[in-house]
Amino acid sequence: MATYPKDRFDSVPDDLLRTGAHRGPARKGRGWIAFAWAALATGVLVAGGLYGLSVVTGRIDLPFAAAPSKSSMPTPSVSPTAEAKLNPTIAITVLNGTSTAGLAVGAGNNLVTQGWGGASPDIGTRASASSTTIKKTIVYYSDPANEGAARALVLSLKVGDVALSDAYTEAPLTVVLGSDYVLPAG
Repeated sequence: MATYPKDRFDSVPDDLLRTGAHRGPARKGRGWIAFAWAALATGVLVAGGLYGLSVVTGRIDLPFAAAPSKSSMPTPSVSPTAEAKLNPTIAITVLNGTSTAGLAVGAGNNLVTQGWGGASPDIGTRASASSTTIKKTIVYYSDPANEGAARALVLSLKVGDVALSDAYTEAPLTVVLGSDYVLPAG
């Protein structure tokens, strides 16, 4: 190992207390600031994620965000402006909103015999609604141009009301059968 000649910097006086880095001790109570910033960042990320999810899927209803929410049964908005007019080519979805088995099939067959070709299984759809406790039959239409056909469909069913709604966009007309609908004897 190499040896170097001693110089004046090799001898340090004994009364010299300062050696190394000259930092003071950390001040107390500063750890909560880092925690507060981390909590704020987490809250912002969670709120942003929930908002984005509600906008994309429309399934989360946040009270502070105006995201579209999808309820199981839409609220009807009635506007009696169009004249009832039969349109046999328009596709019709018939949904059973009761616990009566086969009601959608029976109502669909009845509509086909009355001239509503769009209610046939080849064109339209027959299924169960998301709820089996619907009380009132409603014919939903998503395009205002189909209001006349919706009113004619209510006349053919002999019960119900019409409502403009974008909740059912799979078919131009969607019938949600309620417990007020009685299948005609025949």
